[in-house]
Amino acid sequence: MRAALMYAAGDVRVGDVADPALKEPTDALVRITTACICGSDLHPYHSMSASDGPVRMGHEFIGVVEEIGGDVTSVKKGDLVVAPFAYSDGSCEFCRAGLQTSCVHGGFWARNGIDGGQGEAARVPLADGTLVKLPVGADDALIPSLLTLSDVLGTGHHAAVRGGVRQGSTVTVIGDGAVGLLAVLAAKRLGAEQIVLMGRHTARTDLGRAFGATDVVAERGAEGIEKVRDLTGGGSLIVIEAVGHRPAYEQAYGVVRPGGTISRVGVPQYEEAPIGFGTLFGPNITLTGGPAPARAYIDELLPDILEGRIEPGRVFDRTVGLDGTPEGYRAMDARAALKVLVRP
Repeated sequence: MRAALMYAAGDVRVGDVADPALKEPTDALVRITTACICGSDLHPYHSMSASDGPVRMGHEFIGVVEEIGGDVTSVKKGDLVVAPFAYSDGSCEFCRAGLQTSCVHGGFWARNGIDGGQGEAARVPLADGTLVKLPVGADDALIPSLLTLSDVLGTGHHAAVRGGVRQGSTVTVIGDGAVGLLAVLAAKRLGAEQIVLMGRHTARTDLGRAFGATDVVAERGAEGIEKVRDLTGGGSLIVIEAVGHRPAYEQAYGVVRPGGTISRVGVPQYEEAPIGFGTLFGPNITLTGGPAPARAYIDELLPDILEGRIEPGRVFDRTVGLDGTPEGYRAMDARAALKVLVRP
């Protein structure tokens, strides 16, 4: 079969890989019908050493079950399913607590010999705990929105939940990528009254307004901090950091008000950052966030998509075939595309 492989920073190719096969009775084989490129895929695209490649890519996909192991009971051959970006058994203490990204038997796609989502098919470990059957066909108009359940909608929702968004909240979202925009949508869905979106790309911030942003701040640094603090009457009680770079974290503790919360879901590209008296400790700031347990949120979010109350699939602004995946990476890296849908 064919799949996307990253050989080094800036070097993604589509090539032949081994056909997936069942290894455990808890496995399922899924023929991938829709996948996508994530903003987090751009981190290795910027920095991966050639000595670490080639590696499979992709962690968001929808597909049709082709074969199941003997212990699989929740899906059957022919079902259309969505796969969260982490696979999990659904039964360990962390899964039972709704933290499937910490499953003691689980893991992440395209790591440690596990198939990636940007390809023609994948072996899904722990299928019963991982896959969710979708009540639509593979060519349904809702597919782009349903695909966001795999990662970006769940991540935006996680950011809002961890931040404590509720009816009447004031929220600042840092970052106008797909996660940031869906954090806006999630905050609006949970009842936020004022949502300030910090972003500089008009097409994206316009979509953010459509998702519920009440204000847009294009400025960065001290100027951007001052503007947000002015708009929010002295700072935002909830700040969502959806970028992952150190300057975005610095923006976050600059705009949060005393006693507030920073919810960080951008995959951090740094290990050290200020947490001392002048940043978090002195003003009693709570720092939270982390990788979203997307599987925990699918059952809650799925009906809103099926019934048309939200349309998160609007973040996809380009569609390519599998052979177009390398160009999709280039387009997202150049900010010529917000999020690229891949149809193998």
